[in-house]
Amino acid sequence: MKLNERSLAFYATCDAPVDNAGFLYKRGGRHAAYHRRWFVLRGNMLFYFEDPASREPVGVIILEGCTVELVEATEEFAFAVRFAGSRVRTYVLAADSQAAMEGWVKALSRASFDYLRLVVRELEQQLAAMRAGGCPPPRRPRALLPRENGCAVWSTQPPATPVCSASGELASPEPPPLPPRRRTSAFSGALDTASFAQLHERYGQEIRVLRAQWVQDQL
Repeated sequence: MKLNERSLAFYATCDAPVDNAGFLYKRGGRHAAYHRRWFVLRGNMLFYFEDPASREPVGVIILEGCTVELVEATEEFAFAVRFAGSRVRTYVLAADSQAAMEGWVKALSRASFDYLRLVVRELEQQLAAMRAGGCPPPRRPRALLPRENGCAVWSTQPPATPVCSASGELASPEPPPLPPRRRTSAFSGALDTASFAQLHERYGQEIRVLRAQWVQDQL
């Protein structure tokens, strides 16, 4: 699928709800100076603008094949979006507060399609286990690990296995991690002529259907 600058600018500034937005400090690629930019997260794309009133983004970061890590930097509340490969740029960002940093780290870590596929797979496993009358398999939410060598990594390692009661139910049931809600919109037209926003909405429909099924089974 090919995207041009006009498609990106439209998607970055359209009226659809965003997954997260706010000011962050972004370290320059060749210089150590930080610049305050307005960031908007839509799906797996992180756009950044000069200010909230800008109609075109300065740049975009595709959040696939990356990890989000806390790092030691000159700015407080800093974290990095790091991609695999020695020649791939690492984006160092900093928030205004601890709460803002944690919110951004969580949102960015859940933005990729790989994460959504993981959520769908876990929902399917839990739904099958509940229908069979057994105990659902352990969840694997991304957890912030203790610092090692000056950074902490947002990981997908599984926590301790949940304990089932004598009846086969979880002692402390809680819903699985879910992707952010998105506005429903009709999709029409062939894939090769559809805009990115339409494609993004279409592939998100499977997530919403599975989530609705899971919620219905809890009633």
